[in-house]
Amino acid sequence: MQIKMSIIPGGNTGIVGEIHVSLGSQVSAGDTLMEVEISKGNLEITAEESGIISRILVEEGSEVSSNDVLVEMEPMQSNGIEAKGDQHALNEEMPTEDIDTDLLIIGAGPGGYVAAIYAAKKGLRVTLVEKEKTLGGTCLNVGCIPTKSLVKSSEVCHSVKNSGLFGIETDSSLQVNMKQMIRRKEDVVDQLVSGISFLMEKNDIPVIHGDASFLSENKVLVTGKNRYDITAKDIIIATGSKISKVNIPGIDLPFVMNSTDALSCTELPKSITIIGGGVIGMEFAFIYRNLGVDVHVVEFMDRLLSMLDSDLTDELEQEAEQAGIHVHTGAKVSKIQKAHNGEAIVTYETASGEELLVSEKVLVAIGREPNIDGLGLDQAGVQLVEDGKGIAVDKQMRTNVEHIYAIGDVTNIMQLAHVASHQGIHAVDAILGAQSEMDYTAVPNVIFTSPEIANVGLQEYECEAQGIDYQVSKVSFASNGKALTMNEPAGFIKLIKDNQSGQIIGGAIIGPDASSLISSLTIAISNKLTEQQITQTIFAHPTTAEVIHEAALGLSIGALHEA
Repeated sequence: MQIKMSIIPGGNTGIVGEIHVSLGSQVSAGDTLMEVEISKGNLEITAEESGIISRILVEEGSEVSSNDVLVEMEPMQSNGIEAKGDQHALNEEMPTEDIDTDLLIIGAGPGGYVAAIYAAKKGLRVTLVEKEKTLGGTCLNVGCIPTKSLVKSSEVCHSVKNSGLFGIETDSSLQVNMKQMIRRKEDVVDQLVSGISFLMEKNDIPVIHGDASFLSENKVLVTGKNRYDITAKDIIIATGSKISKVNIPGIDLPFVMNSTDALSCTELPKSITIIGGGVIGMEFAFIYRNLGVDVHVVEFMDRLLSMLDSDLTDELEQEAEQAGIHVHTGAKVSKIQKAHNGEAIVTYETASGEELLVSEKVLVAIGREPNIDGLGLDQAGVQLVEDGKGIAVDKQMRTNVEHIYAIGDVTNIMQLAHVASHQGIHAVDAILGAQSEMDYTAVPNVIFTSPEIANVGLQEYECEAQGIDYQVSKVSFASNGKALTMNEPAGFIKLIKDNQSGQIIGGAIIGPDASSLISSLTIAISNKLTEQQITQTIFAHPTTAEVIHEAALGLSIGALHEA
């Protein structure tokens, strides 16, 4: 087995630093073999599986490029049994290193690593533990960032196909190179991961890779390449979430993927059935459709993205239909089978009876759940929420144990990376004695479909449930000059005003630049702005942001450019 240098951004080279192994060394999956210094900091080269080092092809100080072979390994066996076996038993024989720290953070995702940097800048001695070999968590490695890389690639493909409309003629030989698309995705991820590693070093934050488990309320055991007994004054749990298990017969068939599998799939299928019409499912639906794949989406609820107001989902379903995505709502998948020709047969039930879909691949996209397995929370006395799906916390992210905090997906409050980061900062502030509390009234949420969707604050159905006297203004992108130049006139902006206070309390956008425009609405809601304060603001022309000004006018005299 060969261990190669990962992609170095920009075609640059790296310099081999400390080599941690020698010929004949026995290593386990995840062990650090050597460090390579690149422009963004030190990059750890780790073993992908257990084995014995048979060749080391570089030495300290060597210059290396992307994909250079660094180490060769042979499978390790002991008494006829592969050494992938009982890592726990091996760990029991390892010496234990005692560590004392001010703050221990378990998990290096967007909640954990941001909290670590913030705490270090505030003067705390911080130790960060991550069980995976790379930092950044699900969001950076197999979630937000890689998905958006594929979104961009699919958008470029769609733009090229439609370039004739803009007066750019192309021939008919357009091809999708999935291997290059995945390489680019990995390049982006590697660059960001190495950047986080650099920030850890810059802020003097030691990172320990291994599995963490509470021994008591202030002591944690970490087992990995080595054993660590860590005592901390305060602890933040930031272990994130994992893909939910779904009990569907046939879900383990080889053509069935989850979102992580899809992000590394280098072969573009001709057809795919996506089970789940939520955020993950619909983002992938548009990715695949823009790349020319025949896409079917099967959703259990009676509409897509059921957590949004129905006018947004109606607009998205219309756009999906125009794009050629086949949507099946009110449909429960009962089984997945393999056809004689190797294709997938997805059986689902609706009010009309049983239906079948045949496709080359199946993507299961039915959500995530808090990752609390193996943490030993009972040893620390940490309580879960009532249904057991998440760690219970207060508005300062403190658990029932005074000096133990939890942030991000593991709390199951809002599974959003930017919420996790913000919670991490609040948890550190609470540790330092501040009285600030998390406020979820203005949390932006973005869905990278085509067109994009974003919302913040209250939605109409929530206003109705709370008995709020509210007013709505809605303006179409079809009246926006910039949107027309982009050939993206579909969608609208919606503002919601509290008639009693006059403040903007909610906003939603489906259309071009929604992911960027939502920040302006978030600022407006966070600062309790009224429509008059927005209408008195000058918006640049021609920009898609002008729809915000138009929608604010719609709450009083009416939009100026809407027929």
